[in-house]
Amino acid sequence: MKFEARLFYLGLPFFVPVVFIYGFMTNWNEWVGIMGIALVAGLAAMIGFYLNLTAKRVGPRPEDRLDGDIAEGAGPQGHFSPWSWWPIVMAASCAGLFLGLAVGFWISMISVVFGVIALVGWTFEYSRGDHAH
Repeated sequence: MKFEARLFYLGLPFFVPVVFIYGFMTNWNEWVGIMGIALVAGLAAMIGFYLNLTAKRVGPRPEDRLDGDIAEGAGPQGHFSPWSWWPIVMAASCAGLFLGLAVGFWISMISVVFGVIALVGWTFEYSRGDHAH
C-alpha cells in the first residue's frame, strides 16, 4: 500500500498551488472553488495518511514486492455479507438526508433516525440471529 499512499500524497503538491493560482485568477472572490480545491487537497492527504498507516500495520503485500507471486494473493480476501440489507437502508437514509437539506429540514431528521437504526443494525448484524458468531 506504499504505492497507493504515495499516489495520494502526490495530490498535495498539485492541489495546494492550484488553490493559490485559482484564488489569484478569481481575485479571491470565488470562495466555493477555493474551498473545494483546498478540501480535495485535504482529502488526498487524509487518504494518503490512512494508507500509509495501513501499510505499516499490514506489511508488504505480494503485489507490493518485486519478487511477489500471483499465487501468494490467493485465498479469502475478507469477510463480506452478500445477504445484508443494511447497506441499502443506510444508502437510502443518506439519500434522504441530502434530500432533506435541499427540500425540507424535517426530512433530514427522519433520515438521521433511520441512519442510526441502519448503522446499529449493520454493526450488530453478526451478533444475533442465524449468522451470530
